[in-house]
Amino acid sequence: MMSRWATGLAAAALALGLTGCDNNEVADVSLGLFTTKDIKVEVLTDPIVTGVTCHISNIEADLDVADPSDMGIACRQTGEITPEMIAAIDRSKSGEVVFKKSKSILFKSLKIRRILDADNQTLLYIAYSTKETKGSYKHSLSTVPLWGTKAYQPQ
Repeated sequence: MMSRWATGLAAAALALGLTGCDNNEVADVSLGLFTTKDIKVEVLTDPIVTGVTCHISNIEADLDVADPSDMGIACRQTGEITPEMIAAIDRSKSGEVVFKKSKSILFKSLKIRRILDADNQTLLYIAYSTKETKGSYKHSLSTVPLWGTKAYQPQ
């Protein structure tokens, strides 16, 4: 029979192991035999504009203290986009965060922000690191035009 301490330790180890699992991961590409770094690709469906799907690629280093910040994002219309969805989003110049993921123990995180370019009727999705790396904040941009959707408003 396991002691309380051993049971607690086993539960903590299981929880720690499960935190590395990600339901959104669709690809895992090794960068080679002699590296602990992999390219992970995750899928994200916008929680409000559900007709938009983004794929985010970034490098994860299992045993490194500092996790690389390079990332890429590609977003596409994969379903219906309605005027009601567009009316429900933050229309400010800074938009709103739709995805956030911790990238290291040093307070670095990856964020995806949705911004509406109302003049051009386009949704912007910007992926960025919250920590400066080599004098720069890494970022990547993808756009989804509203042309051809119910949300498009001819001018």
